[in-house]
Amino acid sequence: MTLSHHVAVITSDEQALIVASDLAEDFRRDSAQRDRERRLPLPELDAFSRSGLWGISVPKEYGGAGVSNVTLAKVIALIAQADASLGQIPQNHFYALEVLRVNGTPAQQQRLYAEVLAGQRFGNALAELGTKTAHDRVTAITRDGDGFRISGRKFYSTGAIYAQRIPTSVVDEHGVQQLAFVPRDSEGLTVIDDWSGFGQRTTGSGSVVFDNVWVAAHDVIPFQSAFERPTTVGPLAQILHAAIDTGIARAAFEDALHFVRTKTRPWIDAGNDKATEDPLTLKSFGHLSARLHATEALLERSGEFLDRAQADSNAHTVAAASIAVAEVRALSTEVSLAAASTLFELAGSQATLAEHGLDRHWRNARVHTLHDPVRWKYHAVGNYYLNDENPPLRGTI
Repeated sequence: MTLSHHVAVITSDEQALIVASDLAEDFRRDSAQRDRERRLPLPELDAFSRSGLWGISVPKEYGGAGVSNVTLAKVIALIAQADASLGQIPQNHFYALEVLRVNGTPAQQQRLYAEVLAGQRFGNALAELGTKTAHDRVTAITRDGDGFRISGRKFYSTGAIYAQRIPTSVVDEHGVQQLAFVPRDSEGLTVIDDWSGFGQRTTGSGSVVFDNVWVAAHDVIPFQSAFERPTTVGPLAQILHAAIDTGIARAAFEDALHFVRTKTRPWIDAGNDKATEDPLTLKSFGHLSARLHATEALLERSGEFLDRAQADSNAHTVAAASIAVAEVRALSTEVSLAAASTLFELAGSQATLAEHGLDRHWRNARVHTLHDPVRWKYHAVGNYYLNDENPPLRGTI
């Protein structure tokens, strides 16, 4: 995987949003075809990297734009609206950068941030199949001279197939989790394109195998400790997932509007310029638009909470941010599924035709919203407001 050349430098929130909007227009053009053919978006990712958007969360003191989380979420939502897979691919990249921000040494931050600003993409190798719980890890890291060796197998490795580095969760000899930023071309590292989900088809979320892979000591960062004290690692991960779902919801809503306005016109009485006067259709759009706008407003609100928690991380601010993000994560899950289902209801069987590609919105929403159980988001929110109980410190809230 070669690096992108001539990477643009983004210096402000406003610039990031303009660049994301322009890119989204390009990415939208062939998104249905890429999904239908499961064509990995290599040219699109190259353009994405060269745009400078993958470096917008790098702090200003290290040469990045240091954009707000409001802007970061909007950027991801814009890209996900155009192509849900392209919106998800950088999720773990920004997640790894947040771990680096809260747990990395200044030297590690300087070096890895510089790689990102030069166009490198970080993937992930976090989840494992067959463990007792979703949080358990068995991939081992053992000391070898001035470095370490890693052995194990990962799945749901979104972005790994496209990355120059693969941040990998590993367990050391003391049973403590670390995060190793492993170069993609390391000997003994194999990325397998075995992702076969019926949605999010081009995320490349397959397997990564580590066969005694060597990694330098300076590429290993504490991981578990990010959840042993109040940090924004968890809510940062979750706001990006909420942004992806919000983008999918907006795409399904816009496609439903377009379909009803255009595809139903042969059945409209001559001289009537309204798309429809059917009260059930009007009610469906009204109900959906209210919930979608509420989700988009909650996404912005949660970004503001997260900005405050990053500026001053303590039990109170991190809990408030986690709850604000949990609220939008829960609603964005429901709205993305509702928007995609409403599209089916209004478009009828034509929505399933390959030439329209409208079914991808439901498939993408259904697969992505299974990332972690949304029902526990409501539990955490209720417990917070009713019992003054802060949510647990973990990456899923």
